[in-house]
Amino acid sequence: QVQLVESGGDSVQAGRSLTLSCAVSGDSVSGYCMAWFRQAPGKQREGVARLPSLGLPYYADFVKGRFAISRDNAKNTLTLQMNSLKPEDTAMYYCARRRERWCSSTENDYAYWGQGTQVTVSS
Repeated sequence: QVQLVESGGDSVQAGRSLTLSCAVSGDSVSGYCMAWFRQAPGKQREGVARLPSLGLPYYADFVKGRFAISRDNAKNTLTLQMNSLKPEDTAMYYCARRRERWCSSTENDYAYWGQGTQVTVSS
């Protein structure tokens, strides 16, 4: 059974950085598309970044240049480095994995999800 557990969420001031981690058990992070989504209060969940098994990562325009997604195959983890945080980045952040190597922008295409980690950015 594949399980994803996020960590690293915190309350920080605007301009600071945070690193989110997603520990995967029951299967690997390599060989599959991994992604980060987020959901702010009262809003729909949206894709933040995704990383295919092979190829370049994709970033949503609102985080491009500030966030970086990466995976550590040895540790079986996915990371989201978040820099220059803004109050509008406040949300619950979720790690997700597909059953396929390639990525999708549709959240329903992701088979496995973590419980989320809260990021709060104050001005």
